[in-house]
Amino acid sequence: MVTFLIGCSFSFEDRLIQGGVPVRNIEQKKNVSMFRTKKECKSSGHFSCNMVVTYRPIPHTLVEKAKQITIECKAVHGPPLDEQDPNALGIKDLHCPDFGEPVKAETGDVPVFWPCGVTCIEAVTSARKLQGFPLVITHSPGHMFVTDSKEFGYK
Repeated sequence: MVTFLIGCSFSFEDRLIQGGVPVRNIEQKKNVSMFRTKKECKSSGHFSCNMVVTYRPIPHTLVEKAKQITIECKAVHGPPLDEQDPNALGIKDLHCPDFGEPVKAETGDVPVFWPCGVTCIEAVTSARKLQGFPLVITHSPGHMFVTDSKEFGYK
C-alpha cells in the first residue's frame, strides 16, 4: 500500500483573501484550474512524472503580495513558481484545464501558477503501472484529506 497526504493550495486561499488578494475560483464558485505541465519532477525509483500546477489569475499589482503570503506556508504548500508563462510550462489553453474547472481572469490579472498536490497522483499512476500497487490512498483533484488540524496552524 502507498499513501500520500501532502499540502494543497487550498490551504492558502483564505490567507490570500484576508491579505486582500482576490481568489477568482472562489469568487466564481469553481474548483481551481489544474494543468499538467512539461516541467519534469525529480524521479525517485519508479515514481516519475511532470509537475501539475494550479492556476490563479491575480491582479498584476498583487502578485508580489501573493508570493509573500504563500511563502509563509512552506509546511503545507509554499510560494508560486517563478515561471508564470503558460506556454513555457506547456499549457496551451487556460480555458481547458486537465483537472478542476476553467476560471476566468479579470482585466489586469496575470496568470500565477503553484505546484499542485495532484502531481503525486501522476507519480503514483506512473509507478503503479510498473509495480502493480494493489491499493493507493491519496486525494482526488479538488477533494482534500480532512483532519481536525486547523489550517492557520500550519506555516
